[in-house]
Amino acid sequence: MGLAKKAIVVFLHAVVGWGLCGAIIGIGRSVTTVEITLVVHAIAVPLIFSGISFVYFRSFHYSSPLTTAVCFTALVILLDATVVAPLAERSFVMFTSLLGTWIPFGLIFLSTFVTGSLVRTFSRKGS
Repeated sequence: MGLAKKAIVVFLHAVVGWGLCGAIIGIGRSVTTVEITLVVHAIAVPLIFSGISFVYFRSFHYSSPLTTAVCFTALVILLDATVVAPLAERSFVMFTSLLGTWIPFGLIFLSTFVTGSLVRTFSRKGS
């Protein structure tokens, strides 16, 4: 498979994770407070990205855990900066929130890296 197609696969996995996280924020804001929504989001982020990473590394594994973690995190940051902040929030204030953005970004990176590392380790042992 060509490099462009591999990049699209990585991109689509990141977009699915970003969309699921966005759904948590959107639904949470409509049913509870912003604070509770952000806590639920922070708890859900590593679960979502661990699941997506598991699927990616079991089915595709085109990139290393480190590269994938960087790509997933960078794509989510890019989408938040180019779609959510200017279009949905009409402000970049969200980037001042540790719980709202920076902790989830770190958790995306960490959960993707750890999941990818574990899947690769256990895949090698099973071979």
